[in-house]
Amino acid sequence: MDNLITVLENRGPLTGKDLIIETGVDTFTAWKECNSSKQIVTSIVGKRYLRLDLKVEGYARLSPSIMREFLNYTIAGLEEQKTIAAAKAKQIEKEIAAISKRKIRLARDTISHLVQSHPDQAVIKDKACFIIAGDVVFGMAHAEPRPESSTGELVKGSDLDIIIVTKDLPDHLLQSLDTLIYKEKYNLLMNPALKEEIDYIIKDLAAVEEQLQFSDFKAMVASKILEEGQYLYGSRDLYNRIRQMLIKFAIPEKISLLEEKARQSRIEAEVKLMTASGTADHDDLMALFYTTEEKEEIF
Repeated sequence: MDNLITVLENRGPLTGKDLIIETGVDTFTAWKECNSSKQIVTSIVGKRYLRLDLKVEGYARLSPSIMREFLNYTIAGLEEQKTIAAAKAKQIEKEIAAISKRKIRLARDTISHLVQSHPDQAVIKDKACFIIAGDVVFGMAHAEPRPESSTGELVKGSDLDIIIVTKDLPDHLLQSLDTLIYKEKYNLLMNPALKEEIDYIIKDLAAVEEQLQFSDFKAMVASKILEEGQYLYGSRDLYNRIRQMLIKFAIPEKISLLEEKARQSRIEAEVKLMTASGTADHDDLMALFYTTEEKEEIF
């Protein structure tokens, strides 16, 4: 504890990540001490949002995990450093919002360029709707380098989750659109100036309606992603129809219930982590502290 306080006295307010770099204290201990000390004040920036996870009872959890929230989105400072800490928190919030906007703009520019280069662009724009989802829509995108799963190439943080919903789009146009996006996915990944990852799926409106039945885990994930997704490009009419379908199948209400469950689970997890004795099972505690996989598949 004294080590953390001394560093904060000398360096001023720090993110959780910088604090553990400066002190050498392990992440869990630093989190616990920051949240139990009367001398240290923490401020969390950004938004907690719902993730669905097969490894979690009831599937619902909050993202970022407790550990990632502490490392990247928490400012720790001493009581007398409140003003400086608040200014630093506001700056970090601006930075993650800017990253999110930049990634959404890149996704829109990429898709619009691809569609406009297609000889049947008018048909695609009329019969396909491009929706962006993931942490960018919550203003929570990050630019921390991470390995892309299929190639191991380092990419710049959050991927671009794009869902393409079609209605009566001919098969040959579906195939050519898929080919175009897949090629651009590779180009963005390999371009040293960009190093961005597109994760996308194409499905027709009938598949969406079936998934909105909310009958299994994959359907729940697909429904949640459509509920949180934002219009990116293509048919506005189709996008509005999807929004109406979400309401028809009561998806907003179902998501709201899962979010409340996730919030309650987070409170319980934090209490357990703060009060656990030295004899508590370490693996069980760490399962509450962080997840082994922060990425969510799209279906």
